[in-house]
Amino acid sequence: MRKELKCIIWAHVGLIVYLLYLSFDLLSLLNDDIFSDALLDVEINPNPSTSLNKPAIIPKIIHQTYKTTDIPEIWKPGQQACINLHQDDYQYFLWTDESAREFINKEFNWFIDTWDNYKYPIQRADAIRYFALYYYGGIYIDLDDGCKRKLDPLLTVPAFVRKTAPTGISNDVMGSVPNHPFFLKVIQDLEKYQRNWLVPYITIMMSTGPLFLSIMWKQYKRWGVPEAGKVRILLPQNYKGTTSSYFAIVRGSSWHMGDANLLKVWVIIWYWQ
Repeated sequence: MRKELKCIIWAHVGLIVYLLYLSFDLLSLLNDDIFSDALLDVEINPNPSTSLNKPAIIPKIIHQTYKTTDIPEIWKPGQQACINLHQDDYQYFLWTDESAREFINKEFNWFIDTWDNYKYPIQRADAIRYFALYYYGGIYIDLDDGCKRKLDPLLTVPAFVRKTAPTGISNDVMGSVPNHPFFLKVIQDLEKYQRNWLVPYITIMMSTGPLFLSIMWKQYKRWGVPEAGKVRILLPQNYKGTTSSYFAIVRGSSWHMGDANLLKVWVIIWYWQ
């Protein structure tokens, strides 16, 4: 009897250790050390007396995505604001379902089966932004994030993402030089994280969405990253809501109201069907 009890206890210990191993990356998000990599005001809000005069290294390319070129009216003002501010010297890519699949099939053929097997279209919308940034570089912007000002100061770092609440990072605004090692890790790990968690919201968040990206970020920086490989963090006050913010949420967009993360996912799922 005592031997059986010991076996049961050790089995439970083993199960607990295994579950802790599986959840370690999620638990590590509770320790939000995001400010050590924060973009400083002197870097992204330059003025003649404090400017660091850093050269632009991220290509002047803006990426956005939707299932077709006929985007909903609610997002057109934000899209046009970004185009108008940067029409003189930036390239603009609107990735559609068709052009995104063609790109993946041509340049990343090893991923095409995973691409085609995603259950939810938004998973492909998430994935294309990672591949586009890795291949071309530039800045990815969600369609409901309208540009308030020129993005040039953001081009002076190798890569950036934005902080999200309550912890971790988001994938709605990101920038990178081509071939950045962080986005290489992201695209290489997409296959490993393609799992069905039964609940659509969790499946999307964990397989391609912000939670997946936050886990990738934690893993990437765990053992230290050289300066050229750093991923810098755009803080909330520089993202939206202040006079110095780079972006403004499009009026009427339900993506950023109430429970923003949950509602945003469901709105995207509905639009992309």
